[in-house]
Amino acid sequence: MRVLVTGGAGFIGSHVVDRLMSHGVTPLIFDHHRSAHHQAVEHFIGSILDVEALRLAMNGTHAVIHLAAVADVRDVFEDPSYAESVNVRGTLSVLEAARRCNIQRCIYGSTTWVYSDCLSPEVDEETPIPPPSHLYTATKLASEYYCRSYSTLYQLPYTILRFGIPYGPRARDGAVIPLFVGKALRGEPLTVAGDGQQFRQFVYVEDLAEGVVLALKPSAAERVYNLDGEERISIRQIAESVREMVGDGAQIVSTPARPGDFSGKRVDSTRARLELGWRPLTPFREGLQRYIDWYRLRQEQQNQIWSKVDAALRS
Repeated sequence: MRVLVTGGAGFIGSHVVDRLMSHGVTPLIFDHHRSAHHQAVEHFIGSILDVEALRLAMNGTHAVIHLAAVADVRDVFEDPSYAESVNVRGTLSVLEAARRCNIQRCIYGSTTWVYSDCLSPEVDEETPIPPPSHLYTATKLASEYYCRSYSTLYQLPYTILRFGIPYGPRARDGAVIPLFVGKALRGEPLTVAGDGQQFRQFVYVEDLAEGVVLALKPSAAERVYNLDGEERISIRQIAESVREMVGDGAQIVSTPARPGDFSGKRVDSTRARLELGWRPLTPFREGLQRYIDWYRLRQEQQNQIWSKVDAALRS
């Protein structure tokens, strides 16, 4: 089985590629740059808006896992036009290429942020979703509707996966946990937006990637699944845990709340457990420690590289 992963060089995508290989599936990567983690995997370098490039990449594949997106809510807020082009028109391009190639399934990586405007504090896949107030949520919901429309009009089967907040090795440096870890290691204050009580059900990225691969099951066609963690972790708890694990006594300071910030919902992933056999296995503190260890190792490796460069320049 051959599966194309858009955004396969990114944080979640690179772990999905790992899990595909561990399950005996042949992954292909479509991204705007090569993956630093999969030199032996076949790559297609191009724009997510280029239908013809996507069609060539999908030729001979059975499914596409569409993860390429502007994933940072702050980036969407600051440049909504660009975010719309990638998140919405990019999805349309993927679906159109998949239609032309008679792809058997399109798996779309959405987000639990789609529940942010729901009135109920507890949500599942059947919870009615009101019109979104945040542009990021709007782009993800629009893409979900495109998936449904292509299924109805062109018989292109889809699976929608609503991801919780992922964390772990290879995370982009602008995410909350990498920011806190980096600041703590440098002895800088850890800034918490608002009172810090907004919570997430963080999901360790390797657990999340396993759920994505399990969604290739035939029974997952035309279904929507939440893939979220089970522990409620507040932003302040993250800061306190990072400070404790890094051990340098970094201060925690409060800043004004971010516009449109997701205060948190209890997201139920029971359907994924029952139908896919998936559940998150990594406790938050264990996953956080793994990330801190990886971060420190990466810093050591980068320092060694720069030391060699400096020595070469001095010789």
